[in-house]
Amino acid sequence: MLREPRRIARDGTDAMAQSVERALALVRRSAERPLSLGEAAELLGVHKSSALRLLQTLEAARFVRRTGAGTYVLGSGIIELSEMALGSIDLRQAAHPHLVDLQRRTGHTVHLAQLTGDEVIYIDKVDSPAFDAVKLPSRIGRAVSIYASAVGKIILAYRTPQERDRLLREVEFEQFTPTTFAGRDALDEELERIRAEGWARDNGEHDSYVMCVGVPVRDSRREVVAALSVTAIEVVATLEDLEQHIPLLLEVADTISRENGYTPAP
Repeated sequence: MLREPRRIARDGTDAMAQSVERALALVRRSAERPLSLGEAAELLGVHKSSALRLLQTLEAARFVRRTGAGTYVLGSGIIELSEMALGSIDLRQAAHPHLVDLQRRTGHTVHLAQLTGDEVIYIDKVDSPAFDAVKLPSRIGRAVSIYASAVGKIILAYRTPQERDRLLREVEFEQFTPTTFAGRDALDEELERIRAEGWARDNGEHDSYVMCVGVPVRDSRREVVAALSVTAIEVVATLEDLEQHIPLLLEVADTISRENGYTPAP
């Protein structure tokens, strides 16, 4: 049995923390058993209208789901987040030795990124010591532009049209550099090229001095679940230099994919 959450104070202090606590209380209770609106209001010590607004917010995020009986149960969003979190841990552990070897063989910084929720997140990174004076802005746990990065475009390219639309619906396209694909038509054309060729490039599209090439990593369902990339600043390696490593990058990504349960289609 989950611990009963404490009643929420109504004095208006720490409003954000209280909202988070209320949301967590509803998610926890909905995981135990179907939750009615009246029970939600009683649990939080608020009016039904306040409880309803919070439940509707959680429902929109798929953290709870409204049943035909009008009660609320745990939604698929929580399950997806749990699977992604576990997958990130397993994938990173399996991939890390290969990232270290890839960095050694190329001499450049290597990234592994994954779609978490609606963001592409770096889940691992092996830095290159080649040019310590200029540090790449990436770091593990940090989100990367979903449309102005090689790893982001790899993830987008292999989503269904519907999921791609959903991921880009709230994105405000910004022309970071002259090479940014800052319009949907141009981006869609680039994503189709990536699917056809099996790899992506970042020609200084977010930071003009950063060059990158990336390839997909697949799972046991043959779905693209991550992206592997090699990155360098332009004074160390041009985009053309990095493209020479694509065969090796594809080979390493295939090895990681196979260890992640992937088997090529017969």
